[in-house]
Amino acid sequence: MMNSATFEHARVFAALGDGTRLELVARLIRHGDRSIAQLTSGLRITRQAVTKHLRVLEEAKVVSRTRVGRESRFAIQKETLESAQDYLAQASAQWDEVIARIRESVEE
Repeated sequence: MMNSATFEHARVFAALGDGTRLELVARLIRHGDRSIAQLTSGLRITRQAVTKHLRVLEEAKVVSRTRVGRESRFAIQKETLESAQDYLAQASAQWDEVIARIRESVEE
């Protein structure tokens, strides 16, 4: 059974599993807060498609949206990405332990 933290991490990884969404996240990390128009610049997809991808990222709490006048601006939620990174580090450490035990078992 998944606990709520595991479920939240799964949502983050699912959201980041799409190349377009990963590119949007990279742009926000590189350039800071951006509007949809700014994020769409240079991409070969429509604003509507970018909006759908941003909605998925927002639901996974990877990005947040604020209104500035008539436009929405998106920003990275650092806490969410840091939590996901910590989760991956823990999983990696567990795998390292498993591999070390297997290696010991084989060498005996």
